Amino acid sequence: MPFSPLSTLDAFETAVPIAFLGLGVMGGPMATNLARSGATVRGWNRTGDRPSAVAAFGAGVVACPSIAAAVAEAAVIFTCLGDVPDVEAVLLGPGGVAEAARSGAIVIDTSTIGPMAARDLGRRLGDRGLKFLDAPISGGDIGARNGTLTVMVGGDAADFETCRGWFSAIGKTIRHCGPVGSGQAVKLCNQVLAAGHMLALCEAIALAEAVDLDPNLVVDVCSTGAAGSWALANLGPKIVAEDYAPGFAIAHMLKDLRLVQETLAAQGIELPATALADQCFQGVATLDENQGRWQGTQAAMRAYRRGASPGRDGDAIAP
Repeated sequence: MPFSPLSTLDAFETAVPIAFLGLGVMGGPMATNLARSGATVRGWNRTGDRPSAVAAFGAGVVACPSIAAAVAEAAVIFTCLGDVPDVEAVLLGPGGVAEAARSGAIVIDTSTIGPMAARDLGRRLGDRGLKFLDAPISGGDIGARNGTLTVMVGGDAADFETCRGWFSAIGKTIRHCGPVGSGQAVKLCNQVLAAGHMLALCEAIALAEAVDLDPNLVVDVCSTGAAGSWALANLGPKIVAEDYAPGFAIAHMLKDLRLVQETLAAQGIELPATALADQCFQGVATLDENQGRWQGTQAAMRAYRRGASPGRDGDAIAP
């Protein structure tokens, strides 16, 4: 649902431009919703002709040719990027945010990079006179478009309150989780749940098909009971239809699960179900000459529809 001008931001906030770096499947709609809320948004994307970036520019986001041009006057700088090296390059690399942003600007990274990387970035940006909030998001491309994302924020409480209006333009559930890195920690817990839910969803549909039930019936009925979940309601119908178009790609889930494993290793604990989910996604990622990784996470069902379940004999989802 589009936002009315000034519906979420006050006059002061709309008078000062903000920057949005990374206008992909998630970042493009988020920047668009910020612009629709009344903010002056200056956007940059590494690939300026990417459809999601073009759509954002067409919806009121000001296209900028460089990071420096986008952030020079910004009070708040959003980033929505891929992995830790991408975030480091944009924030701290040559021509990046740390070189071009004005002192005291607040950097809000909505990427999923893990708590250790977030704390490191917070320290390094702080040394350059910048403030930092880690604010990973959940809700998929649907939530990004509708402005209903869940936003998990780590950082100084006063900085969080300063940015609450901007968060309200992109999300419905907005929580301050603690110091820098806390938002990332909550996001990794979210991804553990999402990965486990996806395997359970695939297995429920596989069971329905095995006993000659209409899987649409299972999705419809079970969505209303104790087993209901966002994944069941939103991705269950896609699995049934064999629609594997990405809202959240397997490649990104694998990156997130890698961050989970790195965090677990630092804590000396194991999560067997998460390891099994990782194995399943790894197997599907190799399909179609490694192009399976760019399908949505609901493509995990391909492992089961090939007649092999994850974990059986250790190689059940090999292509």
